[in-house]
Amino acid sequence: QVQLEESGGGLVQAGGSVRLSCQASGRTFSRDVMAWFRQAPGKEREFVASTTWYGGRIYYADSVKGRFTISRDSASNTVFLQMNSLKPEDTAVYYCAADPPPVAIVSTLRLPSSYDYWGQGTQVTVSS
Repeated sequence: QVQLEESGGGLVQAGGSVRLSCQASGRTFSRDVMAWFRQAPGKEREFVASTTWYGGRIYYADSVKGRFTISRDSASNTVFLQMNSLKPEDTAVYYCAADPPPVAIVSTLRLPSSYDYWGQGTQVTVSS
């Protein structure tokens, strides 16, 4: 059974940092595209960042470029999201997602519908 489990969320002050982790289990993910999305109350789920296990297809939303970094540890099947210089508008539930092969084309990687597997989400709250 495929499982994605996020951890690392919490309450942080504006300007602070948080590191999220996503532990993938249940099968081999070596050919998947892995991504982070977020959803704030009353808003649609939005793309944050993506990567493959070999380090390709690394993309960021414009709103987080230069502040967030996605990375992965293939040995432990874990994807990370390092979030620095956090702003109150970064407050959301953050979700990990996996897109198995055949993976989506680049133009659709930012769409939630391109991903088949999702974690339960972890809350990040940034106070001003």
